[in-house]
Amino acid sequence: MNRSELPESAFIDPYGGNKVAVKKLTEEILELVFSHLQKAYTHSPLPELRQLPFLTSIPNTHTPESEILEKLKTVLNTSMNPANPAFIGHMDSIPTTVSILGEMVTAALNNNMLSLEMSPLFSRLESLLIKEFTTLFGLGEQAGGVMLSGGSLTNLQALAVARNVKFDALERGLTAQKYPPVLFASEVAHTSIQKAAMLLGLGASSVIPIKTNINSQMDVSELKRTIENAKQIGLAPFCIVATAGTTTTGNIDPIQEISQVARDRNLWLHVDAAYGGALLLSKQHRQKLIGIECADSVTFNPQKWLYVAKTCAMILFKDFATLKNAFRIQAPYMRQTDEFINLGEISVQGTRHAEVLKLWLSLQHIGKNGYAQLIDESYRLTNYFLKQIEKTSFLELASNPQMNIVCFRGVPSWVPSAEWDTWNARLQTHLLENGKIFLSLPSYRGSCWLRAVLLNPYISEETIDNLFGEINNYAST
Repeated sequence: MNRSELPESAFIDPYGGNKVAVKKLTEEILELVFSHLQKAYTHSPLPELRQLPFLTSIPNTHTPESEILEKLKTVLNTSMNPANPAFIGHMDSIPTTVSILGEMVTAALNNNMLSLEMSPLFSRLESLLIKEFTTLFGLGEQAGGVMLSGGSLTNLQALAVARNVKFDALERGLTAQKYPPVLFASEVAHTSIQKAAMLLGLGASSVIPIKTNINSQMDVSELKRTIENAKQIGLAPFCIVATAGTTTTGNIDPIQEISQVARDRNLWLHVDAAYGGALLLSKQHRQKLIGIECADSVTFNPQKWLYVAKTCAMILFKDFATLKNAFRIQAPYMRQTDEFINLGEISVQGTRHAEVLKLWLSLQHIGKNGYAQLIDESYRLTNYFLKQIEKTSFLELASNPQMNIVCFRGVPSWVPSAEWDTWNARLQTHLLENGKIFLSLPSYRGSCWLRAVLLNPYISEETIDNLFGEINNYAST
């Protein structure tokens, strides 16, 4: 094939003909990335970017590598910087070293998780690792699942299976359904639940919100009443979604009580443990997820508290046969085997990146004890953070945190309550501009709050002291 218009290093020559050129480019890019990450604390956690700093047009001839490297420097310096320990506003953190490198290996191999034939090792590795996690979650010997690219897709697949099981909808859809299907989720459940309902033809309004208590946990009595009311007005309840780690406040629904409600009423129970599922690796904190073993399906995102580079998520089912029977669409263009089901046939994604390698590498490199330490240390720092709030009279908590997420706001007595939202928004700006600290500013129960996620392994008490020093500085102006 004529390649005269291509740069020498456009591809890695399988015959080794351009080894020197490719190695040089690879080393230069890796040096850029690692140098940036090792100095991440010197860059703003959230750089200001109003427009792209370079042209995006496609050139007629290839761009010199020196220019590409310069543009990459700009990319690194103007992107969100979760590697900075002062980036504590979202469920994003520095990824494990081996997940970064594993991503490179996976990209180089470019296998396709659609079928066993196209990813013989990764497909088997994913299935075996999924079994490790179903055991960790206590889902039983018949459990199984698949990995997907993010929690929204895992929640979508869980609700699709639940819908298909409860209404025999795999082939017929919902056209024969006499009563409108509905499901129930906390009023602060992740918005991906509503998106999933919309995509599944149920409509976003089919997700009936259940009121929460003062700590953002689903009110079980309210859940029971709402289910009965739905039946009385001619609706068809089929699923309850419990949340283990609400996005804004980091609270956990009473899963065990909710599981009993689901069991008594023959409803599917899905637990969105995208964030909180990691607690099962901590002997000290795993009891917070009691009842999750009763779920029919569980969402878990290792890209969050297991620090695996995005994207990395999984959907687990108590009964793997249910997933196969209620979701599988066979691909006639793919080789079939009796020993193994092609993962693309039981997944909402067909062609899929091999997310499993970076997860497996991270688990091997850090181990259960290492992850337990990271989780336990997050709690220690959370308690330290809470003590600083207690010392600050003009701050209040949104809820009692159950994880390493603290949602709080300023309620200064010297400012009219109608202006508190503005005061907190300006405090967020002050923290970023003057303290180089980033907190997010979610809307919660009709007001603006500040949210800290104590996730980065390099957060220290000094980081928290600096934050509260700047809060006090702002309050005194």
